[in-house]
Amino acid sequence: MQRQSPAFTPRIFSGIQPSGGMTLGNYLGALKRFAEKQDEGIETIYCVVDMHAITVWQDPAKLRHQTREIAAAYLASGIDPARSILFNQSQVSGHAELAWIFNCVARIGWMYRMTQFKDKTAGKNAENSSLGLLAYPSLMAADILLYHATHVPVGEDQKQHLELTRDIAAKFNHDYEQDFFPITEPLIEGAATRVMSLRDGTKKMSKSDPSDASRINLTDDADTIAKKIRKATTDPNPLPGTLDGLKDRPEAKNLINIYAALSGESAEKVIAEFAGAQFGTFKPRLAELAVEKLAPITAEMNRYMQDPAEIDRILGEGAARARAIAAPILARTKEIVGMIGSQG
Repeated sequence: MQRQSPAFTPRIFSGIQPSGGMTLGNYLGALKRFAEKQDEGIETIYCVVDMHAITVWQDPAKLRHQTREIAAAYLASGIDPARSILFNQSQVSGHAELAWIFNCVARIGWMYRMTQFKDKTAGKNAENSSLGLLAYPSLMAADILLYHATHVPVGEDQKQHLELTRDIAAKFNHDYEQDFFPITEPLIEGAATRVMSLRDGTKKMSKSDPSDASRINLTDDADTIAKKIRKATTDPNPLPGTLDGLKDRPEAKNLINIYAALSGESAEKVIAEFAGAQFGTFKPRLAELAVEKLAPITAEMNRYMQDPAEIDRILGEGAARARAIAAPILARTKEIVGMIGSQG
């Protein structure tokens, strides 16, 4: 494996697609961690990836609303636009320009092997899917490498796409005999990086699940949050004294992980605290904690959504800062490839 060059400035990039409402899973698996990264002395760039969203049909008015809602969720979760760069992808044309260059570096076979493409076209005629859906991972590589990002916080479901980003970077560097793009490293950490459905502990909590009871939305009020947790699927057994006892109990394990992530405690400490307790005791405590942590976020999101012009201003300023970083990287990429006028 190619080693990371010390010449690259440590930089984190990550993006969220505006294809639906934000959930507790998005908060614990992404937004909360994104905010914490601001305290680690590394540059952070966060993006609403609206270009990815249109790989499948989106209602234009709904896309605009959801783009602002994702931005509001970033801000309400602690992303400070003075400390991080926050913008929506389509305002920086370099994403599309670099994606085309990467389309010419990546191989078609690589794209067909992506499990997300297979999942999204399962049972359908894949030839009727958009070309953008197939080339999605190449655009994701451009999102990351346009800023020479050295690290990307990813869930397990995106790990394959990051591996492809590394492959594209390595192939570009090899083809053009340059050590130009970093071999980006994944950041996978935390007790609840993969929050599961409240109805089925074997499935990821998803904004696309047809059952609203399967997830906690960041827009849910306190009563709705408490009700969903009370009705979450569990088994009749008391909580064990160790994490090993949760091995074949996915719903119980999920709730313990959620409690741990919300409280900032380890899952081991949580299971020790509630050892022997029935869910009738545990669920109210979890509901109380969830409301305590999420209610301020919901209120702040609502405040931002009542002022869309302020959201647009923040995204616009972030895009200008993003372009300032991206421009010399894209210009040098074009020069390496052999395009004329790339410095102009």
